[in-house]
Amino acid sequence: MLKLNLNKLLVIAGATVLVLIVVFIIWWNKEIIINNGMGIINKNETLKSSITGLDCPGADVRSITVMLASDPEARPLSGISQADMVFEMPVDPTGITRFMAVFQCEKPKEIGSVRSARNDFIPLAAGLDTIFAHWGGELGVLEKLDARIIDNVDAMKYEGTVFYRKAGVGPPHDGFTNLDLLTKKAQDLKYDFKNSFPGYPHQEKEPKKNLSNLIDQISVNYPGRHAVNWTYDSGTNLYSRYRNSSAEIDKDNGQTVKAGVVIVMNTTSKFLKEQYISVEVLGEGVAQIYQNGSVVNGKWEKDAAELDSKLYFYDDSGKEIKFAPGKIWVEIVTQ
Repeated sequence: MLKLNLNKLLVIAGATVLVLIVVFIIWWNKEIIINNGMGIINKNETLKSSITGLDCPGADVRSITVMLASDPEARPLSGISQADMVFEMPVDPTGITRFMAVFQCEKPKEIGSVRSARNDFIPLAAGLDTIFAHWGGELGVLEKLDARIIDNVDAMKYEGTVFYRKAGVGPPHDGFTNLDLLTKKAQDLKYDFKNSFPGYPHQEKEPKKNLSNLIDQISVNYPGRHAVNWTYDSGTNLYSRYRNSSAEIDKDNGQTVKAGVVIVMNTTSKFLKEQYISVEVLGEGVAQIYQNGSVVNGKWEKDAAELDSKLYFYDDSGKEIKFAPGKIWVEIVTQ
């Protein structure tokens, strides 16, 4: 009898161990994580971008931001439609603009043309906790970047390895790179790849339309060939971008640039000298937020005392605006 009971106990113990092994295997396959060299992601978890609110496999990985030309000679740009967030800002007294494109969720095969850093983009990049890529810089900004005011990768140091000149494209618009090259260099420089940007709140569903603020055309009065228009498509709930009446096309994929949210951020600027102005991106000002085919009149705010403070957008009641899920374009206009 004792022997039978012992055999029975062994069978039960073996079965229990087998069940535990099966459970462990199931749990392991479900929860296993992958190190992609930039951060840790759960292979079965659907991550959302803290910028766009869309599905994003690299949402826990720090973004990389690239300065891009806006000049007509540089169009069409490569990679511009694949950025999660883009800032456009005038950079000289004639109204010529420049882009700062933020990449996290998509990987363009090529990004360019890459241009120099401008001082007024630095607080915007710092507020996103992004790695800042640029081709040189102006009026003392290089001293700040060399002193590591923010993590950055400068083409003037890494031309020929991380950045390259493209044949058949006229200078200074012939500078290009890609995210693999930038990521490898950022790893070599020991930059942290954990995403610490707190993000923007997003709508869980599209709100009901308010007939009083419906609008399907946005005009941004940059001068001459830099003039920008956005057209809303209710079928996709997206805005398509046009410059000088022509669709903004991404040379990488041939697609028109689209955004879920377009923000017109109003501020001031002052003349510095020759080809340079200073644009105020710290403090607060009026903003118009276009999403879901309507406009919200609100304000922007960024703490002048903290370089890495987030850029906030509030409605007229002082509540932070929830964005429609989608890519965000911020058009900065000055007086």
